[in-house]
Amino acid sequence: MRLLIADKLHPRAVEELRALPISVDYEPDLTSEQLEAKIGGVGILIVRSTEVTASAIEAARELNLIVRAGASYATIDVRAASRRGIYVANCPGKNAAAVAELVFGLMVAVDRRLVDATLSLRNGQWLRKEYGNAEGLYGKTLGIAGMGAIGHEVALRARAFGMPVVAFSRSLTPARAADLGVGYAASIEDLARKSQVLSLHMALTDRTRGIIGERVFSALPSRAILINTARADLIDHAALAVAIRERGLRAAIDVVPAEPRGTTAFATELPFVAAAASGGFLYGTPHIAASTDQAQLSVASEAVRVIRRFLLEGDVPNVVNVLKSVARFQIVVRMQDKIGTFAHVLNVIKRHGINVEEVANTVFEGGGAACAKLRVLSRPAESCLREIRAFDEVLHVDVVALPNLA
Repeated sequence: MRLLIADKLHPRAVEELRALPISVDYEPDLTSEQLEAKIGGVGILIVRSTEVTASAIEAARELNLIVRAGASYATIDVRAASRRGIYVANCPGKNAAAVAELVFGLMVAVDRRLVDATLSLRNGQWLRKEYGNAEGLYGKTLGIAGMGAIGHEVALRARAFGMPVVAFSRSLTPARAADLGVGYAASIEDLARKSQVLSLHMALTDRTRGIIGERVFSALPSRAILINTARADLIDHAALAVAIRERGLRAAIDVVPAEPRGTTAFATELPFVAAAASGGFLYGTPHIAASTDQAQLSVASEAVRVIRRFLLEGDVPNVVNVLKSVARFQIVVRMQDKIGTFAHVLNVIKRHGINVEEVANTVFEGGGAACAKLRVLSRPAESCLREIRAFDEVLHVDVVALPNLA
């Protein structure tokens, strides 16, 4: 089997992958267009920012697994992979510490206006009076939108800054918030009302696209701080510009709309300009939140773990495109471990029109017997069970209800 690494990956991880029983091709400079021509004969693909399109997946007749060396997998056509029965896995949470570190770096930079202060020194100006006028972060309430791995890391560091934390997440309950030691917000607008600093860590979905808009900006207190190291499209950027200009919003972002690819040239309508009359301004970094050596090694090591498990155990950790079973019953068949016995059982189930959702078969050491567990959507009729029991090799058949999934 061939493994193609189509993006830059930490050298230590590449070395570990070469030690596995697989042929490794390392082509970190491949573009999405070139990938389609290179993917033939590839069994496993690792990508970071390289887009994996439906046409590339169709060209990959031998592809079994795509690993995104990062948390988001928006650059992979997951539906196309699912249609071909190709696993897609990611590496969630491995860059959380790096992102959280940048969040606080941006927060301090905004509060102290470090970027402008540095530029003034470079221009030969000593403006101590202007830049020695920060508000300070101690005691200010930090709102965290999204309490995944990164949100947790941000909340952890907030304690060291003496900042109370309030959080909002669609899965967060008041009880869970209490367990985490954070305040609870019932909605994103409620979070904004309670926050003097708001940090975004939500996934981008149809429900969250543009969620930080006029209503959220209006709910934030005057001269609040907004940090976005998540996804650019979470924010309505026209409303952001108005909030900076009219409400004194101080913002710092690590992600911008339509980020350039393959070029260092950058043009944008975002207001990366001197502070507005309201005192609002915008700072930014070029999508570097997860780009520490520590984070890249951690992500790459997780990608290696996923591939090692797949090759050596047939399991796929962190898989994102396998449907959670909705089976309501489990057929348990104990039988002799003979060629064709299990096939006969499956043929009976097929004739009775029963769809099997999951299958597990265990062979007992030295006993010549096996136990198959088949999760199915509907309870098999007694006539189906009689047919299975009629085989001489079948030792016992039982049906177990799965009330937790019913």
